[in-house]
Amino acid sequence: MPPERDKNLRTPQRGVPTPPVRKRLPHDVPLWIDPAKEDYFITVGCQERGRNLLVFPRIGYPLLETIKHRHGQGIWYVHVAVIMPDHVHLILTFPETGKPVQITISKWKEWTAKSLTIAWQRDFFEHRLRRDESLREKADYVLANPVRAGLVDREENWPYTFIADPW
Repeated sequence: MPPERDKNLRTPQRGVPTPPVRKRLPHDVPLWIDPAKEDYFITVGCQERGRNLLVFPRIGYPLLETIKHRHGQGIWYVHVAVIMPDHVHLILTFPETGKPVQITISKWKEWTAKSLTIAWQRDFFEHRLRRDESLREKADYVLANPVRAGLVDREENWPYTFIADPW
């Protein structure tokens, strides 16, 4: 009977087990979708999770300013941005530039990693809001995140939030 092997290890050609490799998340937009007409819910996480790496003034406020700056420059349109201790939630729309969503987010991550010394996870979570999903419902979910996490009593008390056009 062969010895039991760890199911999390993959076996390359020569039979030597190697650690699992995390797959990259696909960010391809279907050809029939116009990214400039879509809203995206994006979450960018720090490499180290479960620890406050972002929500203190030296990092949180400048990070929020980079989000506002790209909004002002027309690189993206921010509906809502909320910085949490170890991740950032964004609800964005992208202009018609021809640049893929992945490139725009990756460039922002690269800039903030260098300028603010933030160690981001390699990838990010991106969800295109479908027609049956309400932007407002998703925004309410994002804005309530600091309250659900027990960081503040009321959404409006969280200092690391940006809402472009309050509704």
